[in-house]
Amino acid sequence: MSLSVVVLAAGKGTRMRSALPKVLHPVAHKPMVQHVIDAARNLQSDAIHVIYGHGAEALLERLGEQQLNFVEQAEQLGTGHAVQQVVPHVGDDEHVLILYGDVPLTRVATLEQLVAAGRDTELALLTVTLPDPTGYGRILRDADGKITGIVEQKDATPEQLQVCEANTGMMLVQGKALKRWLSQLSNDNAQGEYYLTDIVAMASAEGVNIASTQPQDIHEVEGANNRVQLAALERAYQQRQAEQLMIDGATLLDPARIDVRGKVQIANDVVIDVNVIFEGDVELGEGVVIESHCILRNCRIAAGTRIKSHSIVEDADVAEHCEVGPYARLRPGSILEQGAKVGNFVEMKKSRLGKGSKANHLTYLGDAVIGAQVNIGAGTITCNYDGVNKSTTTIADGAFIGSNSSLVAPVRIGKLATVGAGSTITKDVEDDELAIARGKQRNLTGWQRPQKKG
Repeated sequence: MSLSVVVLAAGKGTRMRSALPKVLHPVAHKPMVQHVIDAARNLQSDAIHVIYGHGAEALLERLGEQQLNFVEQAEQLGTGHAVQQVVPHVGDDEHVLILYGDVPLTRVATLEQLVAAGRDTELALLTVTLPDPTGYGRILRDADGKITGIVEQKDATPEQLQVCEANTGMMLVQGKALKRWLSQLSNDNAQGEYYLTDIVAMASAEGVNIASTQPQDIHEVEGANNRVQLAALERAYQQRQAEQLMIDGATLLDPARIDVRGKVQIANDVVIDVNVIFEGDVELGEGVVIESHCILRNCRIAAGTRIKSHSIVEDADVAEHCEVGPYARLRPGSILEQGAKVGNFVEMKKSRLGKGSKANHLTYLGDAVIGAQVNIGAGTITCNYDGVNKSTTTIADGAFIGSNSSLVAPVRIGKLATVGAGSTITKDVEDDELAIARGKQRNLTGWQRPQKKG
């Protein structure tokens, strides 16, 4: 079956009180409309049409590099009018899945179920049964349970308002039938708009067997018209992510206090404390422990490693049985080999810390290649930037770098070499050598401290 997807994304979103188009407001740091587009891609659709209107420049700037067909709705005259704009791009023999750019939590499995339900008919609807359907269009059925139409809230009779089965707006329509029904739409209603939902009554009048299916939960079909609803969608999304992590084998000390803003792949027996944020693609090995208030972004943490509280790990690779933090920062290009330790207030950037090596306190390691079993003393700095160029510091296996040392790159510290505390090293240190580069100490007797004037 040939399938194309239409994403309605033309609304202004006045109640958001924002210059940003409504569909670009984020859930889990990704625009709502991008969630919808990603779901459509997972359906292996032949084409994705995005109907835009308000905020066109911002929308096209954000989405323009993707393989999408953008269709403008110059005037916003209702959902039926919006879909009419895409008719020239729709074939008679294909099925058209209609989605909404401000409804970001619909599962791919739910959409697959809708596509399957409409495979052998001209129209299939995604409906939802709500405890309070206020604001939603109601699904009308006859005595035999067959769908006969949809009535909007403002046009419904008191009896129809008692119906709890609501319209989500999402539907699958056969292309030829869609074109026929859209051409017959009228705006004779309370809003003066062309309702896409009116095609349901047309299909019923033609004797079409209108199929329907429902989502797993109501959050899948909820949209956001203001920031309160947007925040509710965020919490629903995060609850879903937390539940999946626990199903996959993680212990979350408080499932309500974790944020996943990307993809997290875990092994068994991972433990995640409160207020941890995951962004991008993160991989956690077996037995990894992430303590509270950490941010992990595009990184791999191998088995048995502990990331201590208030640490940031970004675009880094941490091997087995390492320790990071607390209050450590691993910047892009950082690599920790097996058993390495990075302690409190240590920052690494584009550096490799070898097997069993340690930098336990108050240290900056930038553009450094550090071998195995190296000890980096507190306050050590690799001086890698001269204001124009970055240079590399190399520290061979077993070297000992005394506290408060400055290593001015490019420089090499040899195997089993020692750098005395407080040294500024500007020349290479050979294997087994001791390097001391500091001013000679003088102790002056009879010296008078300055006195406070006045």
